[in-house]
Amino acid sequence: MSHLCTTALKLNSIYHLKQLHAKIIHSNLHHHNFWVAHLIVHCTGLHAPPRYTRLIFDYVPNPNTLVFTNMIKFYSQMGAHSDVITLFGQMRDCGVRPDVCVYPILIKSVGKAAVELHAHVLKMGHGCDIFVRNSVLGMYVRYGPVEVARKLFDEMCDRTVVDWNLMISGYWSWGREFDACQLFDLMPERNVISWTAMVTGFSKTKDVKSARRVFDEMPEKSIVSWNAMITGYTQNGFAEEAIALFSEMVNSGFQPNETTWVALISSCSSRGDPCLAESLVKMVDEKRVHLNYFVKTALIDMHAKCGSLETARKIFNELGAHKNPVPWNAMISGYTRVGDLTSAKELFNRMPEKDVVSWNSMIAGYAQNGQSAMAIELFQEMAATKAAKPDEVTMVSVISACGHLGALELGNRVVTFLTENRIKLSISGCNSLIFMYSKCGSMKDARKVFQEMATRDVVSYNTLITGLAAHGHGSEALELTLKMKDEGIQPDRVTYISVLTACSHGGLLREGRKIFELIEDPEVDHYACMVDLLGRMGKLDEAKALIERMPMKPHAGVYGSLLNASRIHKRVDLGELAASKLFELEPQNSGNYVLLSNMYASKGRWEDVERVRKAMREGGVKKTTGWSWVEYGGKMHKFIVGDRSHERSGEIYRLLTELRKQARAAGYIADKSCVLRDVEEEEKEEMVGIHSEKLAIAFALLVTEPGSVIRVVKNLRVCWDCHVVVKMISQLEGREIIVRDNNRFHCFSNGQCSCNDYW
Repeated sequence: MSHLCTTALKLNSIYHLKQLHAKIIHSNLHHHNFWVAHLIVHCTGLHAPPRYTRLIFDYVPNPNTLVFTNMIKFYSQMGAHSDVITLFGQMRDCGVRPDVCVYPILIKSVGKAAVELHAHVLKMGHGCDIFVRNSVLGMYVRYGPVEVARKLFDEMCDRTVVDWNLMISGYWSWGREFDACQLFDLMPERNVISWTAMVTGFSKTKDVKSARRVFDEMPEKSIVSWNAMITGYTQNGFAEEAIALFSEMVNSGFQPNETTWVALISSCSSRGDPCLAESLVKMVDEKRVHLNYFVKTALIDMHAKCGSLETARKIFNELGAHKNPVPWNAMISGYTRVGDLTSAKELFNRMPEKDVVSWNSMIAGYAQNGQSAMAIELFQEMAATKAAKPDEVTMVSVISACGHLGALELGNRVVTFLTENRIKLSISGCNSLIFMYSKCGSMKDARKVFQEMATRDVVSYNTLITGLAAHGHGSEALELTLKMKDEGIQPDRVTYISVLTACSHGGLLREGRKIFELIEDPEVDHYACMVDLLGRMGKLDEAKALIERMPMKPHAGVYGSLLNASRIHKRVDLGELAASKLFELEPQNSGNYVLLSNMYASKGRWEDVERVRKAMREGGVKKTTGWSWVEYGGKMHKFIVGDRSHERSGEIYRLLTELRKQARAAGYIADKSCVLRDVEEEEKEEMVGIHSEKLAIAFALLVTEPGSVIRVVKNLRVCWDCHVVVKMISQLEGREIIVRDNNRFHCFSNGQCSCNDYW
């Protein structure tokens, strides 16, 4: 027997454990409670496999309290809470009285259901046991009601510092800052955990200043305290402060651990600063930091966010085959950030296990890189496979994608999905809905979402004002700006851009001037809006004078506004001036060349048209292909000029011919000024007659119900001829036709357009 005890004292590996086990079996002691309990203790310390440990337990025909207790402790350490509960039930069935130390483990394992155990431990006379009492308190602190936890705490006659700390942490987790601070001030004795709980609590409420004050007042600090403050800085976006505190920590003689490095690397990740990342990597190398899984994952995220994707990929590959989704997600997000959707999708497809973040990263990647249709398609795949449950982040990306596409039918399906799956939207989610409805031409729904919001922020107002501006509702946009101030929300630069745009589209010159005067330090974008407003009202010389008075260098938007106004008001002199500046600022933008060419073509100056076209050829500038699309049957039907690829092209062209005849009979004369070639008049009419928006509208007339609204999205500015024709179609067909071009919305109804023929 003594040789077995000597062997047991020398155990430090699973191999030695199995040697002892073999000797116990050889001595025919493997069914004795004492030795089985002893073996299970060593299994717990050495993290032995659960199956092996259970085999040892099952050798005992009648396990006593000690054997049951040790086995329960083993399961608890493994996190096998269901096994703890099952074994406790077996213990009671065997008539074995549980030791008091079992109850804290059991309370932790059953979670919220421990409310029932509370009465049981009181009945058993264990209510005064310090560990049982602390476990019950912890249960109420975690699951609530926190008021019950406080009542229990107040009834304690001999509170320990652990009880105080538990109650303070509980108040912080329930958002009860005042109670946490009050209790902290009442503490008769504080330890380092008490102080650290306050640092963590303030950090989570974004009160970093108070967190640092408490941290500086701490009589003693542990590595956990330093990590709490560094993490607080990191999570609240104070990267420089986190790094400065790290240096202070090292100078104070504390050795950083893995948690410190992960927090520090995360702070650099949030900044996305390559120089900061490089200095941190140098520090990691100098300190010879052990790069465990978590540190490597943080480094992947940092390098990916800083654009060092090759370095990130190298570390990613070093992690081997058994990676959790976090490093995969970091790499996918990194690739989508630089627009490399091919590499992102390749990784996404290879992932052995995708979580909701994986899907969100890929869906957002498509949405943010202009591939809205792919974002929606991937969301539909996610919903169909039920691989991960979509959350608000998913829905915001999908809602935004529907908005960019102008897909109202699909957007309404997404809203239905939100309702059916009980996904609640925050302010950000509601703002994305306002954006979607505005971009889909349904201001009624956009207003409804806005009005139903319990709380609004500046983005809510800006999004709706921008939508109203694009639809030409200038007066309403101005009213909303006043309401915004009444609610105590201050307009920002985006607000002023939106409301000036609304004044411009609504022809509200006097109001626009007043708004411009309210801006303390107008930015270049505000000047661009003012130039556009003046130009639209025919005050081109005043617009030119404003540009000359600008305190900063004008950008392309300023000259673009002047060029468009010159086109509308046929001021070729100013148009040439604006175009020459634009050719310098954005030499590859074909739209500027096209606008100038249109001006020359309208005047019959074909030599100048050819000169502009030659400049485009020599500069390698390619004219952007115009396309329009219309939503039908859950799909987006896309058309380009002269398109005959659609399956219903024959019907579309026949309908267009018939509509042209009806329009001519009503007095329509084709405007051929936008045709950039000196060709026969009949050919010019044919060329403008097959523009993409006309094809899209003809298709919609064929497939939609009579009287229903037609919605078309176009990537370029609507030409004058199409504008005239669509007005006539709206009257001939008795339809409301909403066309969103790259500048604004045109709502055609009864032969009129909401833009009042100025866009």
